Amino acid sequence: QVQLVESGGGLVQPGGSLRLSCAASGSGFRLYAMAWYRQAPTKQRELVARIASGGSTNYADSVKGRFTISRDNDKNTVYLQMNSLKPEDTAVYYCTAAIPLYTYWGQGTQVTVSS
Repeated sequence: QVQLVESGGGLVQPGGSLRLSCAASGSGFRLYAMAWYRQAPTKQRELVARIASGGSTNYADSVKGRFTISRDNDKNTVYLQMNSLKPEDTAVYYCTAAIPLYTYWGQGTQVTVSS
């Protein structure tokens, strides 16, 4: 069982920045593929960014060049640095941890980009 706790969401003006954190329980963190998803009202949940256990990353086209995913295996934590935020980035952001045959989800953190 892996528990994921996200933090760092909030209200920010367009053009601003936020850093989301996701702390994972357990001792297998360095083996997990970690990712951030988001879901805006009336829209489907979408993958934002992913980082493999080896550190390779991939991003949704809509966030490339603005968002950076990283991980600290010593702290069992994955981060999402979000810069140049836009109103369309408003959503609930979820952290996931993937192991073979199963994906764990966090409870989500709200990000609102508005003036």
